[in-house]
Amino acid sequence: MAGKRLLVISAHAADYVWRSGGTITSYLDRGAEVKVIVLSYGIRGESNDLWKTEGQTAEGVRNIRHGETSAAASILGIKDIEYWDFEDYPMDLGRERLDRIATAIRRFRPDDVITHGPRDAFNPDHEKVSDIVFQACVIANSSGAQLEGLKVSKQMGIFGFEPHQTEISDFKPGTIIDISGAFERKKEAMACFKAQKHLIEYYTMRALMRGNHHRRISGDNDCVAAEAFSNFFPTVGTEFA
Repeated sequence: MAGKRLLVISAHAADYVWRSGGTITSYLDRGAEVKVIVLSYGIRGESNDLWKTEGQTAEGVRNIRHGETSAAASILGIKDIEYWDFEDYPMDLGRERLDRIATAIRRFRPDDVITHGPRDAFNPDHEKVSDIVFQACVIANSSGAQLEGLKVSKQMGIFGFEPHQTEISDFKPGTIIDISGAFERKKEAMACFKAQKHLIEYYTMRALMRGNHHRRISGDNDCVAAEAFSNFFPTVGTEFA
């Protein structure tokens, strides 16, 4: 895994933790380089419980969310993380922001990108981010796109998070990653977030269920927990994996 580069692009402050925290930590544990970009703090649409405090302000929510996600990133071992602080619900992702993401891809030069999958029944921000990250990957790989004089990137794998309300969002796992060695740290990181406590139980149960799927498919009975991702592209090679 040394030399491997993984880029994670998260719509909101906690998405990367719920949906890929174990995979990120597993990559880091094995010597990979991981960069996380958090596009927004989720102030408007993902912080409902924080707004129940009398006198709460957007700046107050921003500070809380920043503290939560920074603490979670530290637990997961993430050192390279950027907070772009876009407004959420709705998230405006026009041409300038598309080019900014493509530029970040060229600078980091990932082997693989993890972001939101194309369908999320209850979160239009997630679907927008999925689309713009896909577009940005294509642009980053295109020689005709001139971005700050940066060298064109190579084709990368693109994988989508497992969304909340999986079945309603028509999610089908394409890749299942064993996160057994990182599972306890993922649970600790998820506990940092106070406004979405229902997702702590949900993604804990999902990890255990995907661990069951991993054991059944791989025959590796040591797998306790796993995370699932959709594949934007088919798996290629000279033999079946």
